[in-house]
Amino acid sequence: MSAVEAIEVAIRELPPNDLAEFRRWFAEFDAAAWDKQIEADAAAGKLDRLAAEAVAEYGAGQAREL
Repeated sequence: MSAVEAIEVAIRELPPNDLAEFRRWFAEFDAAAWDKQIEADAAAGKLDRLAAEAVAEYGAGQAREL
């Protein structure tokens, strides 16, 4: 059994309160990992093209309020 499979089994066996706590923890963990990846991508210039496109579209009046 792989580590992922073992984790899946353990999660399925959690009582509801523990499952809720795990969900909360995992949501925070996942958000932090996402933030770290976005920061790394931004620092590496991987988002520069998208930012330039957005600024150009805004400057051309192609943006709208959300």
